[in-house]
Amino acid sequence: MMDTKGKVVVGVDGSESSVQALRLAARLAPALEAAIHAIAVWELPPVYADETGYVPPDFDVIEAIEAAEAAEAKILAETVAKAFGLDVPRNLSQELIRGPARDQLVEAGAGAALLVVGRRGHGGFLGMHLGSVSSACVSHADCPVLVVRSDGEVHAEGSPRTHHLWKGSKTKGQNPSTA
Repeated sequence: MMDTKGKVVVGVDGSESSVQALRLAARLAPALEAAIHAIAVWELPPVYADETGYVPPDFDVIEAIEAAEAAEAKILAETVAKAFGLDVPRNLSQELIRGPARDQLVEAGAGAALLVVGRRGHGGFLGMHLGSVSSACVSHADCPVLVVRSDGEVHAEGSPRTHHLWKGSKTKGQNPSTA
């Protein structure tokens, strides 16, 4: 597992809220004296079979896995480019991890200064207020978690984790998206 001390871990899935999460992480990292670690998580593609469970003999599992990983790598690169353009922070690292997003992000956040995720990814019902991955991160991560809306707004409720995040910050008490 990677060293997460002094890192702001950001979950990236290509959604607008993950673009905003990257931008906000870049603004918060200096106050936390932390580097930014962007993580895109991908899962093995399903094996396509008909209703009887028959998988065609020409189905290439290795090719499907490589294609899924390449697609996620492209999403990660495009999301970073959308967030920063040509001005990518020098302290930003990127990583692809295979597995369930909620489990991998919680694990990646262990010991991190902060875990930043978008409120909603690509799945589920659009009317839901909190996505399943962001909800799992809030519930299970060992580090403070910041959930960012697609419009970049952050609503801090004054919890001990929020207070800890802003304690000593030059922007203490200000909305981090406008600070």
